[in-house]
Amino acid sequence: MDTKQQRQQWLLILLVINIVITAFHYTDNFLHFEHYPAPAWITQRGVYISWLILTAIGMLGYLLYIKQAFWAAYLCLGIYSITGGFSPGHYFFPATEAFSFKMHTLIWLDAIVGLSILWFTLWSAFFKKEWQMT
Repeated sequence: MDTKQQRQQWLLILLVINIVITAFHYTDNFLHFEHYPAPAWITQRGVYISWLILTAIGMLGYLLYIKQAFWAAYLCLGIYSITGGFSPGHYFFPATEAFSFKMHTLIWLDAIVGLSILWFTLWSAFFKKEWQMT
């Protein structure tokens, strides 16, 4: 397997892990919306819709990546990394009750996997010079 295929496989693995983790976190957030602190403008329905939109953007990023439209892929993947990367934002808003172990776990797993997509995107864009490959 060549380097290009290995990078595509790594991105696919990271994306699948991200989708699974964010699905758990966003579903829990949707089902237990009243227990997750957030700004007033975030709604229960908005949680669900944002997961669908951001996940679609992440999958588009992967498709663009394998088609070697790297800068468009990097843009999509960077936006998608927000799905998890901003999860610790829950801690910036006053909670009406203490977070459960499950909530802490989902928030931090979501953050870690979101940052893994961001890390891959930055690494790929700035250190691997893929846009010069044929």
